[in-house]
Amino acid sequence: MSAAEIRPIDVRHLGRPRVICAWLAGDVLIDPGPASSIEALLDGLAGFVPRRIALTHIHLDHAGATGTLAALWPDVEIAVHERGARHMIDPSRLLESATRLYGDDMERLWGEVLPVPEDRVAVLRGGERLGDLDVAYTPGHASHHVSYWDARSRTVFAGDVAGVRIEPLDYVLAPTPPPDVDIEAWHDSIALLRRWQPERLAITHFGAAADPQAHLDRLDAALDRWAARAREAERGEFAEELRADIEAQCGPEDASCYRQGAPYEHIYDGLARYWSKRDAQVSG
Repeated sequence: MSAAEIRPIDVRHLGRPRVICAWLAGDVLIDPGPASSIEALLDGLAGFVPRRIALTHIHLDHAGATGTLAALWPDVEIAVHERGARHMIDPSRLLESATRLYGDDMERLWGEVLPVPEDRVAVLRGGERLGDLDVAYTPGHASHHVSYWDARSRTVFAGDVAGVRIEPLDYVLAPTPPPDVDIEAWHDSIALLRRWQPERLAITHFGAAADPQAHLDRLDAALDRWAARAREAERGEFAEELRADIEAQCGPEDASCYRQGAPYEHIYDGLARYWSKRDAQVSG
């Protein structure tokens, strides 16, 4: 697969550009985004029907449209990690968990989330090959996260494990929503991405980073910096400090894309849960 066969599709979440990017890699659609943005996705596909939908993970901003697309395209296969597959087949627990975060905003943010037929699901564990794409298990952001490596174009489709960076800016943010952030596993996954020696990182929020090693350096540092800060700060204090840091370096308009892609309070919530689990393990 050449770089010319790889295409970003801005699904314009809630009408805003540069928040959620779906990727078309040959005949594979990677992370189609939420159902609330499906019209922009279909416009971007311009009638093209992919052979497979490959999910990096099942969070609604990445995978929420999958069931709707499966109904629209009866021959498409859905590839997802084994820990996420059951939640695509029956999304009730996924929706219950997401509702605790988003409350009454669920429908506005994500639209209707439909189940995926079980016989259309290809279960991944890491180590598989999907056409031109190699699959690697890359937990940290989520326990069911995978990344896809295209050796011919030297591109990693990294979902959220490569962080948030709104092109063309340099600021890299580690999105750490609950429930299963794992800092140590995340650093290991970053190291795995480095070993591929990619020429670009294709990420969901938003675009392609053409300086992968420098980008991953900034991600490693951001992950440790804000994890340590969440250990010390209250939720509101943390969110305000993060907002101020991003706005100072990026400006308020671009900062709004960061916030929509990775709400600051949710970043704190995931880190607080991580520290709570760590403390329980130590005391236990």
